[in-house]
Amino acid sequence: MNDSPIFALDIGTRSVVGLLLTPKEQGYTLLDIEMMEHEERSMLHGQIHHIPLVAKVISSIHKKLEARHGPLRSVCVAAAGRSLKTKRGKASVDISRKTLMTEQDVLHLELSAVQKAQFALVNEEENEEKHSDYHCVGYSTLHYHLDGEPIGSLIDQTGEEAAVEVIATFLPKVVIDSLMASLSRAGLELEALTLEPIAAINVLIPKSMRRLNVALVDIGAGTSDIAITDDNTVIAYGMVSTAGDVITEAISDEFLLDFHEAENVKRQLSNHEIDTITMTDVLGMETSLSKAEVLKTIHPAIEQLAKAISEEIRTLNAKPPKAVMLVGGGSLTPYISESIAKQLQLPSNRVAIRSIDAIKDLTIKDNVKVSPELVTPIGIGITAKESPIQYVSITVNQQVLRLFDVKELTVGDGLLAFGMDLKKLYGKPGMAMFVTVNGQRITLPGTHGEPPMIKKNGKPARLDDPLHARDVLEVKQGADGRPATATVGHLLEELPSVSLSINGKKKILEAKITKNGIVVQKDEPIQDNDQIEVHFPTNIKEVLKEAALPFPTPFYVYVNDERITLPYEDWKIWKNGQIATLDISVQANDFIECKRIERAHPTVKDLLLKLNEPFEHSIDVFFNNKPVTLKKRAITITRNGVPLSFNKPLINGESLHMQKESPLVFIFQDVFREVQMNVDSTKKERFVMKKNGAPTTFTAPIQSGDKLEITFEPLHERKQTP
Repeated sequence: MNDSPIFALDIGTRSVVGLLLTPKEQGYTLLDIEMMEHEERSMLHGQIHHIPLVAKVISSIHKKLEARHGPLRSVCVAAAGRSLKTKRGKASVDISRKTLMTEQDVLHLELSAVQKAQFALVNEEENEEKHSDYHCVGYSTLHYHLDGEPIGSLIDQTGEEAAVEVIATFLPKVVIDSLMASLSRAGLELEALTLEPIAAINVLIPKSMRRLNVALVDIGAGTSDIAITDDNTVIAYGMVSTAGDVITEAISDEFLLDFHEAENVKRQLSNHEIDTITMTDVLGMETSLSKAEVLKTIHPAIEQLAKAISEEIRTLNAKPPKAVMLVGGGSLTPYISESIAKQLQLPSNRVAIRSIDAIKDLTIKDNVKVSPELVTPIGIGITAKESPIQYVSITVNQQVLRLFDVKELTVGDGLLAFGMDLKKLYGKPGMAMFVTVNGQRITLPGTHGEPPMIKKNGKPARLDDPLHARDVLEVKQGADGRPATATVGHLLEELPSVSLSINGKKKILEAKITKNGIVVQKDEPIQDNDQIEVHFPTNIKEVLKEAALPFPTPFYVYVNDERITLPYEDWKIWKNGQIATLDISVQANDFIECKRIERAHPTVKDLLLKLNEPFEHSIDVFFNNKPVTLKKRAITITRNGVPLSFNKPLINGESLHMQKESPLVFIFQDVFREVQMNVDSTKKERFVMKKNGAPTTFTAPIQSGDKLEITFEPLHERKQTP
């Protein structure tokens, strides 16, 4: 057994604390402590920015403790809690084509959400830590949703969409790498690693107390780290980028002191044995003031620090906790506990400064001064020894990885660390087809994508299987699903049929299937965007057509390219003994009769009556005191250029040309189409034409009611001139 003491380092923003612990039968003994401030600002917000300078301070503390206690080769350290990054992530999956959600499906969805949170974090930090790699140190599921509604569990659920929201905590790889580089440069090996918030909580708030809603605040120099317990666990970590340095800066600004002198004044304020503070400003002037006078000037800065811490506690906890514990050097700031209690509206005795004397089963040597600053370094030593965080080396697809082992690692953690896109591990579903059946759009899914092939050490593994050092993982993406295939018969149930009596014969008629307007059978393959129609005869016309029997068809002709339908029936139809028409509906066991009737086709006259056009115009006149009716064609109908008479039968479907005659003017000469006149050429007479008693000519226009006459007069011979 190694008898060397536990060497622990707390590498803070302002200073580095090194201490030695030895285990005893119950608890630990604090042997020695060494503290040293950084010479320059080589640390910022928990991140080592100047490795050689930090290594120099670590080396100095290491040598001093070695000189007093012998060789120290390895050390326990902690990653700063302020380096933790917390991010929410959401992931969803279409489950409309999946029967049930299994445990592995839900775990895969959760890890996909964690990965989305990781991607979002990398994108946010790209400008500052472009090459950073993030270790997931834990995640919690916040909500499950099924079709947009909250649900307690997704296992065995069916619906359209499953979704999960998680909150995940990450630690930048660069934080650990720079920490280990500093130790190596100082000649030390890493014995164990923990996180600062875990270290402080483990020694001050044991698991038996974590059912209480308590906030632990470590007020350092540059930042204040916050951890909150409730429901038997640590429910949140947080950080405020303000701490003891703001008080130092307030003193510096008020009394014109350099930073180190202001830091000395701040420490005197925490010393209850001192009533008067003596200080020397940058001009060399020495001033002595009472502690009360100094505190009065920096009271606004103390209130501001308390407000920032209290607001972060409310944000993390959504309400004031039951109690607040303060540790760290900044907790010694006068009135800070009272100010926090006021901000959180807690009794003053519910906010307390906790020092190392509150650590159970800890023996403190006489040479060690008790201070809240030592809580975290002691917690680092104890927690790193009892519950160390280690790196685990594994191999994923022949690539060696190191995982930050802060929890029970699983195969899923290994795949996340490998950077594998978990959403792409499952094979894509096969392409779906969209078809329309009787006007309703239907989706025909392809087959499911196959799950990935995951092997651990050559054997099949699940995402939640535990992962140990030197495990070898092999991962292959699942095969993509096959595109949807189907026939018409896959979409349709048994086609309906009906039994009827048609002209005394029994007929069984089945529904007809068309694909894109073409009649097909049930074994016809279906393609994307096909239009499927299932049509069953519903009226007499469709029944006769389906039975391949002749039935009345409309009589029509085209006149000047316009279709004109003429009333015409050459069939008689009866349904169950009653006269029926083609559009009458039918039902099973109906008796249909259909008989042809001999009948002449419609004529030109019927067409003109349909068109409401007159075939001819007429006028009534008197000729030589006798009534005469004169007629003239108004419209000419031609078939292939040949005029048709008034009573000419038409042909179904033929094309005709119609032309209206114009102008419709009657003249005197038109009378001779209706009357005849005999002229004796042997008589020496001449004729005289009159209209309504006045002389006229053959081309004179006439109208209905006119009185026309022609008379003959003897010719008078002219005498010959000798």
